[in-house]
Amino acid sequence: EKMIIGFLLSSLKYKEYEKSVRIEEIDGAKLVKNLAQNMEEIFRKKAEATRRLVEAAEEAHLQHEENPDLQYEYFNAVLINEVDEDGNSVELGGEFLLEPNDHFNNLSVNLSLSVVQVPTNMYNKGDASCFYLDIQNMSWIWQYFGSAKGFFRQYPGVKWHPDEHGVIAFDCRNRKWYIQAATSPKDVVILVDVSGSMKGLRLTIARQTVASILDTLGDDDFFNIIAYNQEIHYVEPCLNGTLVQADSTNKDHFKEHLVKLFAKGIGLLGNALTEAFTILNEINQTGRGSSCSQAIMLITDGATQMYDDVFAKYNWPERKVRIFPYLIGRESAFADNLKWMACANKGYFSQISTLADVQENVMRYLHVMSRPKVIDHEHDTVWTEAYVDSAQLGENKGPNPMTTKNQGILLGVVGTDIPIQELMKTIPKHKLGIHGYAFAITNNGYILTHPDLRPLYQEGQKRKKPSYSSVDLSEVEWEDTEDVLRTAMVNRRTGTFSMEVKRTVDKGKRVLTMHNDYYYTGIKGTPFSVGVALSRGHGKYFFKGNVSLEAGLHDLEQPDVALADEWTYCNPDEHHEHRHLTQVQAIRLYMTSRKPHLKCDRELIQQVLFDAVVTAPLEAYWTGLALNKSENSDKGVEIAFLGTRTGLSRTNLFVVPEQLTNQDFLTAEDKEGVFNADHFPLWYKRAAEQVPGTFVYSIPFSSGGENKSVVLASTAIQLLDDRKSPIVAAVGIQMKLEFFQRKFWTASRLLNHLFKLIFSTNLFFGEVEGAVMNKLLLMGSFKKMNLYDYQALCKEYAGSSDSARTLLDVSTLLYVCTVPFLNLVLMCAAQRAQRTMMVPCDTEYPAFVSERTIKETTGNIDCGGCIRTFVIQQIPSSNLFMVVVENKCDCTHNESLKCDRLKFQKDRRRPQSCHPFHQEVHNA
Repeated sequence: EKMIIGFLLSSLKYKEYEKSVRIEEIDGAKLVKNLAQNMEEIFRKKAEATRRLVEAAEEAHLQHEENPDLQYEYFNAVLINEVDEDGNSVELGGEFLLEPNDHFNNLSVNLSLSVVQVPTNMYNKGDASCFYLDIQNMSWIWQYFGSAKGFFRQYPGVKWHPDEHGVIAFDCRNRKWYIQAATSPKDVVILVDVSGSMKGLRLTIARQTVASILDTLGDDDFFNIIAYNQEIHYVEPCLNGTLVQADSTNKDHFKEHLVKLFAKGIGLLGNALTEAFTILNEINQTGRGSSCSQAIMLITDGATQMYDDVFAKYNWPERKVRIFPYLIGRESAFADNLKWMACANKGYFSQISTLADVQENVMRYLHVMSRPKVIDHEHDTVWTEAYVDSAQLGENKGPNPMTTKNQGILLGVVGTDIPIQELMKTIPKHKLGIHGYAFAITNNGYILTHPDLRPLYQEGQKRKKPSYSSVDLSEVEWEDTEDVLRTAMVNRRTGTFSMEVKRTVDKGKRVLTMHNDYYYTGIKGTPFSVGVALSRGHGKYFFKGNVSLEAGLHDLEQPDVALADEWTYCNPDEHHEHRHLTQVQAIRLYMTSRKPHLKCDRELIQQVLFDAVVTAPLEAYWTGLALNKSENSDKGVEIAFLGTRTGLSRTNLFVVPEQLTNQDFLTAEDKEGVFNADHFPLWYKRAAEQVPGTFVYSIPFSSGGENKSVVLASTAIQLLDDRKSPIVAAVGIQMKLEFFQRKFWTASRLLNHLFKLIFSTNLFFGEVEGAVMNKLLLMGSFKKMNLYDYQALCKEYAGSSDSARTLLDVSTLLYVCTVPFLNLVLMCAAQRAQRTMMVPCDTEYPAFVSERTIKETTGNIDCGGCIRTFVIQQIPSSNLFMVVVENKCDCTHNESLKCDRLKFQKDRRRPQSCHPFHQEVHNA
């Protein structure tokens, strides 16, 4: 098709500038250093903003006077815009203007007022509710204050909605950002009394208390749970005598095991305390825990003695291990003994009589453990891992909370969010090349940002995955089998590392093999480390060309031109008067105005202007094709498109938008098909790995049924005839699948009588002709490679709710894991039960890649005495193979591994800040 050959025009235009352009090898070490500095500046500014919030909070508290007659005028986040039966605004509600705002993911907000959310177990007219903190208009980010009494003030104001049960379970005090800011890292041993008296409701309350304590632990904390009666029982037997990191996976694992706790026998608390002290002492010596605060949580319905001999032997006089007893039940006969234990060991005593009391009583230990930090007058800035905002799913964020204090008492925690998108804007995507990317991790090795991180279930379902915030770097850079890259980055070193990688694209269904060079360094002032990956070959080179400003702006402002939405050519958001500008308008203002007051990337702009001029002839060429009806008489070709290394794209439609077979292509809905903050389009990436002039044909996996399917064809344009030369652009078309099939059948009609031509749409060839595929593997025409997905989700079929077996009883489980490339279903157990749920799982699946050196192969297959002949031949200048088959006959996890994984601890770097105890703190 002449339309396809149109890429030559663009190629020839580049050739005109070939002698005047300058090719540069990208300096990865310099690139990552500059990136780290840019990110450091963002974090620094947000930390300063948070410090101002701290000052405002402490000043507001000092000025506040308790007044029983005070009129409460704050806006309750749940009650705003609510009316009673008579149509009047409810108390603490009132009219509250909400308008969509693109700075907050188009959520309806109020930029003038903040709102307060109150936990269901708190009185919404409590004294803390009137505490007003002016946290408005500091910058276009979420800002908030969580008080020690549970009141949560948020700016900008937004409406909160109850769940299907009519409640809002949110309590700021059990959020990671609050806990990490309020307390230092800690090692915790939880002792649960399962003696004979702990039956019925008491045991239920005890289990809920343990679960609530686990909710207050974060990724920098370590823990274990021991049940005791006349013997000591580790809730997870394989963790005998040690602690495990309190990440969400481990906490969920222990919560599931709590159902195994049952009451029996006599409670020997002394033995349990001795075991707990022994663990903490050993952990402290080996440094395998938090290396900071330590505590023992005791959950019991009584203690007949004070066990001062045990404390004298293991904890006095330093008293570095705090004791927090929780008395379960209404009786208080042994309360004095438990109170004494708490006071003698710098802890706190609580009595929990009902399930409703659990949450509030558990929270109290946090205030005690926060006191050393408060007395030390430390306003530590704590940076948490990335999280997905439940109010605006889809946007990864990371808050930087900071503690506030007042004379030794924790007032609460203030914080601001840093949208990950803001960090992404600092990444010079055009310098990273087609396959290059930037990524960042936390001190625990968890991903802050990485193009392969998938925090949501799947496209179209904006639900958070379990453990989405604790995906380890080794789970996406899985070829780093010795954890060389991970260990260096966790320890915030500066250096480089290289390895062969298999990079999956198109939702894991296709694979590209390449050699990556990694450059990494720490981000000062944070526990984070940033890295850059550059692919060898054309990915290590960049070129610069010059055109006149007038010509560049003229060609950039044409209707068929668009720029990458998530790339930063200019940042018009920094000044209010520029917020309405498009990127192209901002570029014109920046390049033509003496004082534009715009922050722009001049180098990127100069290169995008160059690309606009070089690719300009395509517009006239495609327009001519559209006017010449004979070239596309049946409208089989629907779209022609081009993209360049600077994020510039040109698009021409040969049919009206409503007639497009695949209307998502080249739109924001087609995330893999457009320039994104962390990747080039899929059609660009795949074309770049072919010989320039060779077309890559594919059927998008998301196209739906065959009657709506399309074929994409794309090819790369290279500046020089050299593998190290940059790929300057890629060009392609979208055509109807039916149109492509018709051309194919016409070209091969003479073969139809004797042979069966294999034409499967989006099916793995092995499903259609398994015998032929096996033969091709044996003959070496294709090779098999194993791929891994450590962020997969599997369906779990578990027993009914009245089953006596627990969720961890493997005999009752059935895991169904779909292998994307093969459309296979692996059954990992044999018994199907009644309930299903999605659970995280690790999957291994095969991919099959053609051996390019083999252009043609013939072979025979014996199908039960019937010999079939087949021929496979590469179609020149494409990634396609034609397969002709003679139409003569038809050939139609175990428990030990789980324990090892729990025990295994990857390298991590503990937070620098630590306030475990203070000499002025004598008791609770």
